[in-house]
Amino acid sequence: MTGLLLLNKNPGITSFDSLKPVKKALKTPKVCHTGTLDSFAQGLLAVLTGRAVKLSSVFTGCDKQYRALLRFGEETDTLDPLGTIIATALIPCKEDLERALPAFTGTILQAPPMYSAVHINGKRAYELARAGAEIEMKKRPVTVYSISLTAWEPPNAELEVHCSSGTYIRSLTRDLAHALGSRAHLCSLVRTNVGNFSLEEAFSVPPETNNGLYIEEMIKSALKPLNTELFAKLGVPCLQIGEKAAKVVAHGGDIQFLRREITESEKNTIALFGPQSFAALIEQKDHLWKYRFVNAAD
Repeated sequence: MTGLLLLNKNPGITSFDSLKPVKKALKTPKVCHTGTLDSFAQGLLAVLTGRAVKLSSVFTGCDKQYRALLRFGEETDTLDPLGTIIATALIPCKEDLERALPAFTGTILQAPPMYSAVHINGKRAYELARAGAEIEMKKRPVTVYSISLTAWEPPNAELEVHCSSGTYIRSLTRDLAHALGSRAHLCSLVRTNVGNFSLEEAFSVPPETNNGLYIEEMIKSALKPLNTELFAKLGVPCLQIGEKAAKVVAHGGDIQFLRREITESEKNTIALFGPQSFAALIEQKDHLWKYRFVNAAD
């Protein structure tokens, strides 16, 4: 079964393991999430199934929104509640915290946490960190579109963050605390949005039950098809093509004959829909339209 499943990941489980009931219900290994959540975190995972897994790059670039609970006064080695405390400091006041937030909006340079899945010389950073290796985490640009303080109960602060893909909220927590002359770690994290997809739309895997058929039917009913509404949420324009053109597209044929219909598009990526269903995703490179994904049976 091909489509998108908006999954509400539970805390205490890895993003990979959260896909097991989906794979079992849909009876396929072709299931992938499009943006990891740490095991302690919860919230929205955009999960692609079947042939749609080849569209993962379209989703991974989506911006994200989070609700984060920071605890000031203590920094852990993992920057989350699962780590060991490595430093303590005084707790900042609310006014200083609010004054510091604007400096962390816009494009900023951020070093990923040592305990992360970033590759360093062919190995994951967390593997090197656990082995006691000295790691230099290179800073890279990320964008924070907005950040606001929504609750303050010292030593805890709740922030709402809207950021680009690739932003580490654990790193943001560390850097914000350091800027305040303090220390902090992330107590809890909830991803509330992936692009225009909301946690309110998400499906939650029910508690353990002996009724596997019940879970299977729930997951199948939550699966969203690759339709025009889905691509509209991704900001990808859709073009309806006729049956003859759809047959050409289904076999990966030359699509330059469509140039007249798509020359007015301001986007470099377009979803093509035949009379029956989604046909392909095409993109413009070097003034030519090329296939990015063809929705044809394997």
